[in-house]
Amino acid sequence: MARAEGRGPVNLAQKLISAHLVGGEMRPGEEIGLRIDQALIQDATGTMVMLELEALGLDRVRTELAAQYVDHNLLQSDERNMADHLFLRSACQRYGIWYSPPGNGVSHPTHMQYFGVPGKTMAGADSHTCAAGSLGMLAIGVGGLEVAMAMAGQPLYVTMPRIWGVRLTGELPDWVSAKDVILELLRRQGVSGGVHKIIEYHGPALGTLSAMDRHVIANMGAELGATTSVFPSDERVLEFLDAQGRAGDHVELAADPDAGYDLQDEIDLSALEPLIARPGSPGNVVPVLEAAGEPVHQVVVGSSANPGLRDFLVVAEMLRARQVHPQVSLEINPTSRQILADLAKSGAITALVEAGARIHQTGCLGCIGMGQAPAVGRNSLRTFPRNFPGRSGTRDDSVWLCSPETAAAAALTGAITDPRALGLEYPDVRPPRTVSAITGPLQPPLPIERARQVALVKADSIGSLPELDPLPDSLTLPIVLKVGDDVSTDEIMPAGARALPYRSNIAALAGFAFGQIDETYPERARAAGPHAIVGGRNYGQGSSREHAAIVPRHLGLRVVIAKSFARIHWQNLANFGVLALEFADEADYDRLAAGAELRLDGLREAVETGSEITADGVLLRHRLSPRQRAMVLAGGWIPQVRSAVHR
Repeated sequence: MARAEGRGPVNLAQKLISAHLVGGEMRPGEEIGLRIDQALIQDATGTMVMLELEALGLDRVRTELAAQYVDHNLLQSDERNMADHLFLRSACQRYGIWYSPPGNGVSHPTHMQYFGVPGKTMAGADSHTCAAGSLGMLAIGVGGLEVAMAMAGQPLYVTMPRIWGVRLTGELPDWVSAKDVILELLRRQGVSGGVHKIIEYHGPALGTLSAMDRHVIANMGAELGATTSVFPSDERVLEFLDAQGRAGDHVELAADPDAGYDLQDEIDLSALEPLIARPGSPGNVVPVLEAAGEPVHQVVVGSSANPGLRDFLVVAEMLRARQVHPQVSLEINPTSRQILADLAKSGAITALVEAGARIHQTGCLGCIGMGQAPAVGRNSLRTFPRNFPGRSGTRDDSVWLCSPETAAAAALTGAITDPRALGLEYPDVRPPRTVSAITGPLQPPLPIERARQVALVKADSIGSLPELDPLPDSLTLPIVLKVGDDVSTDEIMPAGARALPYRSNIAALAGFAFGQIDETYPERARAAGPHAIVGGRNYGQGSSREHAAIVPRHLGLRVVIAKSFARIHWQNLANFGVLALEFADEADYDRLAAGAELRLDGLREAVETGSEITADGVLLRHRLSPRQRAMVLAGGWIPQVRSAVHR
């Protein structure tokens, strides 16, 4: 890849952006357009993406590769989930998309195994798409509509981030692993420390981290709010691709010598200790020693945050010839069909079963609240990326995030335990040089002539996109809801076992909106009609699910006023015509009370020109680009495109 023009030595993130730049200037804060090579979709967001492709009238996807994974909603407690799976498969056949069926694996590690290619860009309708940065990809999680547009051949638009170089030195000591590296960064920076940044890892310790170790770290960059994370493509990446039988896809990629960064940090791996995130936030990180002794009733191992074969093998070896504590339910969620096969071949499944573990199907499961809900007020330790309140499926939950080593220690003792205190020899775990090649269940795109003959399979339970009207020039809006800092999309639009079966039916899903915060919101929003919501800092953190924008919009939401917004949700609001405004002075947050009424006049001109907006003496601003302004004025991206087509 060529160096970014006029910059001298260039870091890897700049190289990847420069090689795919189709619009804008690479200046932090400016909107840029990127050519997208690959697209990733999962089933919780995929039904909306397919409905959006249908609404766009697309004949066939235009990215080099697109893949749809059924990994989130695997509980077939009634006909709705299977109906969605049939719809997704038919849409993949119609539009030229790879289809990964239920049980084939969690999207991120499965995509890494079969399709990840260093140097490529990827847009994913899942916030943890950034995990593919472990292979040297520029992989960005966005809303489903943006992925649909990328698959239609449109650029992906993002705000040019600052590049945050994190230098890694030393070597991980026994009982400390990759999860502790990213927990250390969260301990230092919190859940908004990566907003408007790309985290680029470099330094002499990289050679000690496998590609799957890097996946763990890159995956949870999403919890920092980062645009994405990037690792170089080196010998460890080649080692991973070779084990997959894809050594020919390897490309060596690295920052130039002496490349600079907008911000810098350093982590000495040898100085790390086992860490754990307390309930409520991935950023609430403390040493395991500080929490030791807390009783534990459930341990779950798996998820896209610790998806590698090594992560399961180390737990199996720690439990081999031992028994899970009688008060603990140990749950094992293999993350791909390939990993399940390799666990079986290694004898690890037998060791886990004999120790008392429960073996579940490959998928996200408890990570997204699809089963495995913990008891009220009882501690659940999980190797997951998120522990937002209620995400587990239990309203009054107590979920901790930790490494596989710390999880296994708790499974053995029945309490949070520093694994170093067990007195065991650290397991010498070495995954095989060649892994199981299981490609049969993956269904490739049909030839285009056959694809054009496929009809979409749409059951009655599958709805349609709501009609979105343009932004009025004047609005009188009651503030139906006021919330605090760090409200997540899990709290705005839950995605557990009760709600997910309705994900393709917006009208039915609307009854769950803000259920974790205020169960009366849907009824009050319908009664109010057009309304506003007021939020604190980092509003909309977490999952990329665009349902968190579409559903409130369906219920009448027109304006969200917050101290600041999380990147993906901010863009999703614009995509569906909701005006996101920020306080010019954060102190004015206290002046806007729930139940009050706001009068906003001259809205269209203010949005079009980028002017400040005054509502009841409170000065408000927006950060919308000219492209986003036009989108909001039209009522959303789809009405804007439809209007242009029929003009």
